[in-house]
Amino acid sequence: MLLVLDIGNTNIAVGLFEGEKLAAAWRIATRREQTADEVGLLLRQFLREEGFTPETVTGIAACSVVPPLNLTVERACGHYFGREVFWVGPGTRTGVPVKTENPREVGADRVVNAAAGYALYGGPLVVVDFGTATTFDVVSAKGEYLGGVIAPGVDISCEALFNRAAKLPRVELAVPPTVIGRNTLHSMQAGIVYGFAGLVDEINRRIRAELKDEARVVATGGLATIIARESKTIEKVDPYLTLIGLRLIYERNR
Repeated sequence: MLLVLDIGNTNIAVGLFEGEKLAAAWRIATRREQTADEVGLLLRQFLREEGFTPETVTGIAACSVVPPLNLTVERACGHYFGREVFWVGPGTRTGVPVKTENPREVGADRVVNAAAGYALYGGPLVVVDFGTATTFDVVSAKGEYLGGVIAPGVDISCEALFNRAAKLPRVELAVPPTVIGRNTLHSMQAGIVYGFAGLVDEINRRIRAELKDEARVVATGGLATIIARESKTIEKVDPYLTLIGLRLIYERNR
């Protein structure tokens, strides 16, 4: 079985694949001060809760945008699973040629999303990832990574609003009953949900205009489902796209 880890700034997404089937998935809060023992023991506990043993793990693949945690994860996987980590990064054979000015500066998770998106849905394609940042990754009809867009994430935008506006409370991210809020709660929810849906749709509209093609739009990330409901351009939500991409790239490099 293959264990995959997508190490992000806010969360670490973890998946366990049995062949092509995603047998289980978990999410851990990212803490840079985590020790290798904490990570290793937590991963082993996850497996046991789903009826698996650490010995069933025959390979581990990961991508990361948090370099301080990479050595921690390597040590955890080596000590608690007896496996080396296959890292997706610059120079990895992903199956997706990166056509940006400086391919090495493109986040590994974005290339992984592009590889998975193209394999599953073809191109041209836009992958919208609702993570710490809201990213848009554009894949050509030939499967080339053309570049993308980076916008503020939903969570960090909300945190800035809550922290800088003393009278505004923290609110649950949910679709309000109307756009015109009749109270503070619904007013904030309208601004967040419809505001980000509008941001997504306008950027996708401009991307399609530049491509001169009606590129398909797929969304992933923890908040994708909520925003996608109100978006006119998102056609598909695939919450495990990055995990699937890690599996595909691992298999290509075996």
